[in-house]
Amino acid sequence: MGATGLRALLNSVRYEVLPAKSTEDKVLAHVPRDVVVTVTASPVKGLEPTLDLAGRLAAHGYRVVPHVPARLLRDDVHLKEVTARLRESGVDDVFVPAGDSDPPAGVYDGALPVLRGLSELGRPFARVGVTGYPESHPLIHDDLTIQAMWDKREHATYIVSNLCFDPRVLGEWLGRIRRRDVTLPVHVGVAGPVQRAKLLAMATKIGVGESTRFLTRHASWFVRFAAPGGYGPERLLSRMEEALTAPSAGVAGLHLFTFNQIAETERWRRALLDRVDG
Repeated sequence: MGATGLRALLNSVRYEVLPAKSTEDKVLAHVPRDVVVTVTASPVKGLEPTLDLAGRLAAHGYRVVPHVPARLLRDDVHLKEVTARLRESGVDDVFVPAGDSDPPAGVYDGALPVLRGLSELGRPFARVGVTGYPESHPLIHDDLTIQAMWDKREHATYIVSNLCFDPRVLGEWLGRIRRRDVTLPVHVGVAGPVQRAKLLAMATKIGVGESTRFLTRHASWFVRFAAPGGYGPERLLSRMEEALTAPSAGVAGLHLFTFNQIAETERWRRALLDRVDG
């Protein structure tokens, strides 16, 4: 990948972290304040650990993006309460996926009604992210996921793509959403420098029901991480260069799934930046 394009992507990263007991200390120890930190939410643990960690990291001076899955919200009152709490913490950016809770905790089955609810509340957040699916969603047809982005575009300000390991698929997907006049900037989801054994351990820690879902939905990941030579984000970025840097693609940066290997992810990013700058 060209040095300029790679440097720009590495300087506009978001680190996705899980709200575990050690996460706050890991972020404080290893993540610079200019890196955006996104905090996931689990159907097993609910929203509270996410909101709590987001508030604490915001107080430390981080730009924090809590995940607020629609299916974890009870109703409009709950959405209003969560919004007020986050705004009081100084959070001005939220990511609103549909979520995996089955059945939903309340009245919302998907992200769109929540996005509309936020718009009705006067658009309290400066930035609102929604999910993109370069690789087929296990339950939703590709055309419907792109239609959903079209429906959400007036309420959202950016898209975060799910993990994709295929440069051709990513490039085609970016082309398809742009042809549909979805112009929102895209943060491309990439797995950090994760070791398969640690990934499996992390998946197990999430919770029995959650990890079963995780492993079922992402079985292909583990095959890739176990392949000879293992998974390398740098190799993937190199293969994706054309898709990531085409001006028409509208890629705003990388969304790195750290799987809570936070120190390793930042060490990898710094080393790669040093190599590019050297």
